[in-house]
Amino acid sequence: MDSISRRLHFGFLLRPWFRNVTKALRKEPKWYLRDWSHLDDLGKRAETFVACHLLKAVDAWNDLDLATCELRYLRDKEKREVDFLVVRDRKPWFLVKVKHRDDRLSPALAHFQEQTGAPHAFQVVVDRPFVAADCFAHRKPIVVPARTLLSQLV
Repeated sequence: MDSISRRLHFGFLLRPWFRNVTKALRKEPKWYLRDWSHLDDLGKRAETFVACHLLKAVDAWNDLDLATCELRYLRDKEKREVDFLVVRDRKPWFLVKVKHRDDRLSPALAHFQEQTGAPHAFQVVVDRPFVAADCFAHRKPIVVPARTLLSQLV
């Protein structure tokens, strides 16, 4: 196996989404490891953990022909960023900002929800216990435990 083939399974690229987002930058892609367990930084570990689970969900929806989905990220010139945007059938579906513990709602979520028209926006907090709630019942940005959102994907 050559070195290029090995790298394909070690991690994955996430490209920016820019269609219909004012002042968006066409930045370089983000690189995520497929194994988050070796990351020492808790914030990076949380973001990578959620990235892997979102990618798994997007791949499943595509493989099962439930929808045509993409996983992207958003960042603009003012340095506002949303870690993930799930696009379903070429339309923004939901935004995700990941935090390890911080449950103060990021203003970037509301901003990008307005810009993209995505029906759902979540600040996912990894270090929070599961809550029995339907995340997708909300149309405004909400703070949600990672266990709750991820359990509702596939």
